[in-house]
Amino acid sequence: MNVIFEMFDYDFMMRALIVGALLSLVSGLIGVSLVLRNKSMIGDGLSHVAFGAFAIATVLGLTPIYVAIPTVIVLSFFVLSLSDNKKIGGDATIALLSAGSLAIGTIAISVSKGVNIDLNSYLFGSILSVGAKEVLTSAILAGIVVVLFLFSYNRIFAITFDEEFARAIGVRVKVFDMVFSVICSVVIVLGMRLLGALLISSLIIFPTVIAREFSKSFRGVVIFSAAISVVNFIIGLVLSYILGTPTGATVVLVNLGILAIAKVVGRTK
Repeated sequence: MNVIFEMFDYDFMMRALIVGALLSLVSGLIGVSLVLRNKSMIGDGLSHVAFGAFAIATVLGLTPIYVAIPTVIVLSFFVLSLSDNKKIGGDATIALLSAGSLAIGTIAISVSKGVNIDLNSYLFGSILSVGAKEVLTSAILAGIVVVLFLFSYNRIFAITFDEEFARAIGVRVKVFDMVFSVICSVVIVLGMRLLGALLISSLIIFPTVIAREFSKSFRGVVIFSAAISVVNFIIGLVLSYILGTPTGATVVLVNLGILAIAKVVGRTK
């Protein structure tokens, strides 16, 4: 316990805790709709886009977060516009963007001269890179998402399970898709600082998959997903400090372990 209290004496650990918990809350909420609609891999694709944007911005001497957020948002709209295209669907688009963005980012870093870039921090995250701007942005984002779910819960429910019905009752599905794309993009960019490009999408996917083992109702899955996401992140952060392991990888393993336990418990019922 002394070690746990000691870790929060460091400002960078407190920032990591606050940003991580807020992003986990947001990921747990939006992940429910994305996973249940089979659109969860958009997070993986956008994380690679963010990696490419971060790398290029750093090489050019620009502020990475200000370049990455608009870039990822624009490309998320591009993926959304092609999701219903029969010739090249959303999955194929995500795969193309993922491979292309990783390649562009890696090449940009490799050919840069006089620029000190830690490739591992981009790919796997670094809690030391989380600053006050991320704390403020995460707090605003979390507030927006919580309000969105409180006041648009029925619309989100309808869109998640039956888009045609949602359109029939007057829900603007495309607008909600765009809102979720923006939220997902911001989560990806901010979360890269903690978990890295290769692991950030786990924040969106794991909590919902775990929550479905504990509840069969949509409301229950939403509540469990948000709670599980935050708790698992905190456990992962604490363990990473105690064990001296990478934060992102530790958080993912905690989620994986909880999922395995949930599966075992579910089968014994």
